[in-house]
Amino acid sequence: MSVTRPPAPSSRRAALRTTAVALAATIVVGAAAVAIPAQAASSLKDLATAAGKDIGFALDPNRLSESAYKSIADSEFNLVVAENAMKWDATEPSQNSFSYGQGDQVANYAASTGKELYGHTLVWHSQMPSWTNSLSGSALDSAMRNHVTNVATHFKGKVASWDVVNEAFGENGERRTDSALQQKIGDGYIETAFRTARAADPTAKLCINDYNTDAINSKSTAIYNLVRDFKARGVPIDCVGFQSHLIIGQVPSSMQQNLQRFADLGVDVRITELDIRMTMPSDSSKLATQAADYKKVFQICNAVTRCQGVTIWGITDKYSWVPGVFSGQGAALVWDDNYNKKPAYDAIASAFGGITPTTPPVTTPPVTTPPVTTPPVTTPPVTTPPPSAGCQVSYGVNQWNTGFTANVTVKNTSSSALNGWTLTFSFPSGQSVTQAWSSVTTQSGSAVTVKNAAWNGSIPAGGSTQFGFNGSHSGTNTAPSSFSLNGTVCSVA
Repeated sequence: MSVTRPPAPSSRRAALRTTAVALAATIVVGAAAVAIPAQAASSLKDLATAAGKDIGFALDPNRLSESAYKSIADSEFNLVVAENAMKWDATEPSQNSFSYGQGDQVANYAASTGKELYGHTLVWHSQMPSWTNSLSGSALDSAMRNHVTNVATHFKGKVASWDVVNEAFGENGERRTDSALQQKIGDGYIETAFRTARAADPTAKLCINDYNTDAINSKSTAIYNLVRDFKARGVPIDCVGFQSHLIIGQVPSSMQQNLQRFADLGVDVRITELDIRMTMPSDSSKLATQAADYKKVFQICNAVTRCQGVTIWGITDKYSWVPGVFSGQGAALVWDDNYNKKPAYDAIASAFGGITPTTPPVTTPPVTTPPVTTPPVTTPPVTTPPPSAGCQVSYGVNQWNTGFTANVTVKNTSSSALNGWTLTFSFPSGQSVTQAWSSVTTQSGSAVTVKNAAWNGSIPAGGSTQFGFNGSHSGTNTAPSSFSLNGTVCSVA
């Protein structure tokens, strides 16, 4: 489950990206870390770009003078969002007097390094300048419109997407009672902000962003209903951000289904402010759990075609907002206090189907080793079948409306390793696979054929592998009742 937390401090925000790049063949591996041959990728940025996804970070421009910070910022990310430099108190410190110094620094950094720029945030009940406190409802409404118009116009052509409205809902799904915008203007302020932003910048993507919405719950459903209403009435909205400030071991089980239901409304989605904290001190076990969780979140985004990418809320634990808000907790980011890569780094890389080791492999082959395209002499032929009656399949489904996500586990219950596998089954209710991961999946009529991906063809005796797919149904979604692995009928868990 996602963590309930107080209103966000000034040192956290995130980004939503605009350009929707369909993922023709998303590569996602199972929950356990897998050693995969590198494809000469030198950074997370390279892997994400190759997958058609963004990987972003929240920037404090004051840190760019620190060489280690700037080196990572330059090389590892293809998207940047300002932590605080574009918020209302920073851009309009006195009424109708605008200040874009640090915001322009972030925009210039994005342009000079070829990164996409995400704007954060036009309207947020927190970090509003003090001069707004005395405004009446109509005056605050006018000031909000003026602010949105001026800021969106200033960054027009530079910002690809905006968090137009941030953190508008409470945990119970109702509008926030502690928001001056909600108290003085009422429910309509969100629609007003979106319409005003569209008028100021017709090309930027317009997003709503919130926290504790990663799972299907009252809060995320309230935002879902708002987006559905906006789409039905023609109110401009293009994307939804999920902040994902998580605790190790608590990635929500319904997170992928949740993102997919928003995507099915016709909007893009994004993990906007990812960090995964732990009770301090950290240790190898906690860091391993954190790595698996980071990997899982990236896998979830990769599995949802309209998920534009993931933004990490910062670079180094040295500057994380977490310890200052959650006493005794920290180590939430991908680089430690000394800018050393943590296990989460390689876990993220593996979620994109490749891995960039942080140190050279200790088993580096001699220069006389045959080319990597030559199969190792000890590798059994890929056609090796499993012993008879040696497999078990677990088929789990999360479904909504006329869509569903299936997660399938294939277990080798025999006493011999399996090298290369093909799973076949038939849909009993006319379902169709629309996107698959961790496999090569084809369908002919009701018959589905699933072959291993390049990296998960080997299943040891007693071991298992996982793959998944999104599908569509017409209202009936009966699970397949029979599976065969390399021609052998499997038991069904």
